[in-house]
Amino acid sequence: MLSENTPTLETKRLILRKFTEDDLADMLPLYGDEEVNTFLPWFPMKTRAAVAAYLHGVILPCYQKPIAYTYAVALKANNRVIGYVHINDIGGSNDIGYALCREFWHKGITSEACAGVVDRLRAVNFPFITATHDINNPYSGAVMKKLGMTYRYSYREKWQPKNILVTFRMYQLNLDGTERVYTGYQQKYPHFVEPLP
Repeated sequence: MLSENTPTLETKRLILRKFTEDDLADMLPLYGDEEVNTFLPWFPMKTRAAVAAYLHGVILPCYQKPIAYTYAVALKANNRVIGYVHINDIGGSNDIGYALCREFWHKGITSEACAGVVDRLRAVNFPFITATHDINNPYSGAVMKKLGMTYRYSYREKWQPKNILVTFRMYQLNLDGTERVYTGYQQKYPHFVEPLP
């Protein structure tokens, strides 16, 4: 795997690039919307100051690492940020996460953005990715399936800071041809396999 940090990517409708200070206005409706953030661990960020603190404290430091994939999803038409895709815990679970502004839901944009990142990961011999979704959020699971990910197991976690018990389904896609199952969640939480169709 190459050592690289969030190279700019393009898809049919999107530019996937690093976040910048200029994106704060676009980030507020994304990170502050109650419905967008329902199934994410953090509470919605209601002020520009809160989003700025997250940008400077969490997102921008990722761009100092030797390997990172932390993308703003922007429309080609106007460079407006409407979502994000990132790979968390590189070297561990390699978990892909994503969110999209509500007005752009159900247009295939999340799948398009994630597929662009997966294509890049495959090109640089990234070994595998995982993804998890709350069982009450089947639309997120549908994105995982569109990416070619397959269900491996479910587990229950007390999610913080919301302090709620969530049942997650874990999906995985091996990009390097090696058959493996990431067992990190199995080792930490009660787990089981559901008879999914």
